[in-house]
Amino acid sequence: MPSPEGPSVPETSAQFVGTDGLWVQVLRQPDSGTAGPALFLDRDGTIVEEIGHLWRPQDVRLLPGAAALVVAANRAAVPVVVVSNQSGVGRRLFSWDDFAAVQERMMDLLAAQGAFIDAVIACPYHADAEPPWRHPDHPARKPNAGMLQRAAQRLPIDVGDSWIVGDRASDLAAGRNAGARGGLLILSQTVDQPGELRGVQILASTQFRVFVTPTLIDILRLVPLLRPAAINGAAAGS
Repeated sequence: MPSPEGPSVPETSAQFVGTDGLWVQVLRQPDSGTAGPALFLDRDGTIVEEIGHLWRPQDVRLLPGAAALVVAANRAAVPVVVVSNQSGVGRRLFSWDDFAAVQERMMDLLAAQGAFIDAVIACPYHADAEPPWRHPDHPARKPNAGMLQRAAQRLPIDVGDSWIVGDRASDLAAGRNAGARGGLLILSQTVDQPGELRGVQILASTQFRVFVTPTLIDILRLVPLLRPAAINGAAAGS
């Protein structure tokens, strides 16, 4: 892997990295200015295959059902926001430009199936990162709520009606900490399934609903805000 020198942000990526060090990229603004629910998605292990630190575009592969999930949210006029821990940037394993290239490849693959992401937020901070990204518990790094809160600052999102999908308990914990309606754990690529299951079980409450599923397709029937789009899509294809 490349090892970029120095803390500076490459010029091509600088427009998306704020003074707080977070990557914040808004790709589409909803037509309505009224705050509504969003679908927050983890990236690695949820939208694309988990391979460790993903930094090469040629290694990007969509998981089965990822495009269909995003399309359903698009049809329901629900903003899709990717929230991703990217400690590889903080550890200098790859650069923001590498991250951008992977994102572009992922979005090209999604767009080829009619699926579109509305925003991407990524956090490079980690306890073992290099300065200036070393932080013992950064408020934006999942399981903390910072990335979801930032999304609500940039888009008309009601986090309290939103859902989050991920392959780790920390993804769902970020949703609960932000006050989201619920979360879904995808088991298809979870390395420690028993551990992640135990982690999400303690998150479930009357205020935060938790579902566990082996496939992304199941989400279309589990998340209330996506059900009308899933039904309409099935009808259109019948």
